[in-house]
Amino acid sequence: MDRRTSIKYSLLGIAGLSSSCLDVDANSMTNSKIYHSACRWCYNDIPLELFAEQAKDIGVQSIELLDPEEWSVVLDKGLSCAISNGSKLGITKGFNDPNNHEQLKADYSSLIPRAADHGIKQIICFSGNRNGMSEETGLENCAKGLEEIVALAQKHDIKIVMELLNSKIDHHDYQCDHTSWGVKLVEKIGSAHFSLLYDIYHMQIMEGDVIRTITDNIKYISHFHTGGVPGRNEIDLPQELNYSAIMKAVAKTGYEGFVAQEFIPKREDKLESLEKAIQICKV
Repeated sequence: MDRRTSIKYSLLGIAGLSSSCLDVDANSMTNSKIYHSACRWCYNDIPLELFAEQAKDIGVQSIELLDPEEWSVVLDKGLSCAISNGSKLGITKGFNDPNNHEQLKADYSSLIPRAADHGIKQIICFSGNRNGMSEETGLENCAKGLEEIVALAQKHDIKIVMELLNSKIDHHDYQCDHTSWGVKLVEKIGSAHFSLLYDIYHMQIMEGDVIRTITDNIKYISHFHTGGVPGRNEIDLPQELNYSAIMKAVAKTGYEGFVAQEFIPKREDKLESLEKAIQICKV
């Protein structure tokens, strides 16, 4: 056998091994069921009723980050709202500041029973900005502020979910900006009715190592958001994340929740971008 023939047969052997590995990989995912959602704010220029109809046609099962007055529009179209908007205080004024606790308690005490009545299972929340606060003080304040709210959520079988956001590019000074901090807060609260929203776009910017981090911390995560890095646009090429590989890793954990597309479409046909993203994230 000459050198060229030897290399040919070696490559055929490697290809066969790779194919075999892929088959085993696929078989390990059969117990996972990932549902597909889209974040409303990325498509605000499309009337919500029309967007719900179009999204349903391309395989979306939820439209999320809705206000209470929008819930029924989506639910009436046969879709769910995988996670609702929370307090009007927003991202910067969160649970890490005791000055916000009274307003947050009032807002979530109103939202939780209404969401439960509509069959909505998750409501988003935020840590707020540091404003010079230490990590430990922020943790303590968040835990205190969330205590009664999480207890009410438990009563109504709802989860309060804190989003991990980057403080490097998009949300300067935001405190819940690393998975490790969020995990400490979940452990401190110690309730199945409080968890994390792992935003893949944000955590790629802050810490990278996305697949390992998700795999190691999946028990703390009840929701995912997507977005292309850099720029938060479509999740296909030329952005740097391999979303197909990430979704396969999520599926391997046995995750059975929603993955929500939260990219800002650059294509003129925004629904085409959304449909492509759904196909990339199918496992």
